[in-house]
Amino acid sequence: MVCMLAAVNSSGGMCSSRVLSILGALLIAGIIQLAAGDTPANCLYEDVRGTWTFMETERLGSHNIDCDTLGAIVHVKNFTLAFPDIATDELSNAGTWTMIYNQGFEININQRSYFAFLYYETGENSVTSYCGHTFTGWSRDKTVRNWSCFNATKTTEVPPRTTKRLTRMDLVQPYKNDPALVQKINKVQRSWRAKEYPELEKFTTGEVQRRGGSVWPDLQSLPVPAPATAEQKARVALLPNSFDWRNVSGVNYVSPVRNQGSCGSCYAFASMANLESQVRIATQNQRQDVFSPQDVVSCSMLAQGCLGGFDYLIAGRYAQDQGVVAEECNTYTGKEDSCNTNLSCPRTYVSAYKHVGGYYGACNEEVMLEALVETGPISVSFMVYDDFHNYDGGIYHYTGLRNEFNPFEITNHVVLVVGYGADEDTGEKYWIVKNSWGNQWGEDGFFRIRRGNDECSLESMAVQVTIIP
Repeated sequence: MVCMLAAVNSSGGMCSSRVLSILGALLIAGIIQLAAGDTPANCLYEDVRGTWTFMETERLGSHNIDCDTLGAIVHVKNFTLAFPDIATDELSNAGTWTMIYNQGFEININQRSYFAFLYYETGENSVTSYCGHTFTGWSRDKTVRNWSCFNATKTTEVPPRTTKRLTRMDLVQPYKNDPALVQKINKVQRSWRAKEYPELEKFTTGEVQRRGGSVWPDLQSLPVPAPATAEQKARVALLPNSFDWRNVSGVNYVSPVRNQGSCGSCYAFASMANLESQVRIATQNQRQDVFSPQDVVSCSMLAQGCLGGFDYLIAGRYAQDQGVVAEECNTYTGKEDSCNTNLSCPRTYVSAYKHVGGYYGACNEEVMLEALVETGPISVSFMVYDDFHNYDGGIYHYTGLRNEFNPFEITNHVVLVVGYGADEDTGEKYWIVKNSWGNQWGEDGFFRIRRGNDECSLESMAVQVTIIP
């Protein structure tokens, strides 16, 4: 999850040195994200950038349109996706676009919004990504009406990319706490404390791993966030030294911590937590909704149930297109049950959503701080390593220590940033983050993590939304 930010020179052109460094960051982002996310596709920024032909059906559908198959083609459009987030059509009308990890892309142009996952095929031990093609996707106008289906093909050839599927051995065995790991963590550093969690032993190793999100490859290097501009630094200098949405002049705008269980639904819980806080802020706590993650797990076509999803698509696109419902309208089971949401329940919608910074690749600490204080809590993705499961309190950072009892791989977890601060004694900066592993974990269900160094890639991608209360 690498972020970048475009710089413009005084004549209005792109600074060449920044272009090269930023483009390199985006290429690294694609390389690092092998198997990240929740479909097995692995497509790079450069695979997607270029001109695409869109084959689109009649625009007469509703929000529940079935795009499993593509109907009769009525509209044929060409869209060029350019650096860094500029989209144009054949008539030179301009819009915007963004990657969704390495899994798909979204285009907003001519008062319409298009989203599709990039195409892939799975083999027994590998995945082949055909990044010049999409699965059938969804399109609708800005009023969330007049829906259609489409698929898209790039006009220039993109060679298929085959990646080895990650193997997860012995994931059905019972999870075991590793006392030696806890002792090592507490011995090698003093920034945070570790402890054993006996309740985790009711899960299998695979279930504990799934709680941490989707699987990442074991990589030695981590991406870096975008350099902050002078303007961003100047704005952040006006912000308070610490801030916490749980206590703004004595008022709490953060909903209670919940527990996702063994389902890989962190993306749904973080998305619902994002919206819950936004409602509380917008209504001065007159509404204190708790929204249904199960509605997302069981009903959303934009996620993969207990196998994961993206907060950009759920807190953002799903909440705008379909809306979210209260917990009692589809009570959480932690399983991929059939969709049985009570259709008589009212829905809450968002009017706008975006990656913090404007698009995937424009994130850093400064824009996160500004968005957090000015608009409310923001959902983020970060890498979960073995030692994080044992977090008990303090300011987390990855120690490099591994669990000897359980075969873990790096996972991609989605959580909610609610505040920030710095340790009074050491000056160590941190984010305050709401997790979805219950209030017995960490600091009453929250954790603090180092701020300013993109710890575990937490400062590389964040999502903010505007709620319709």
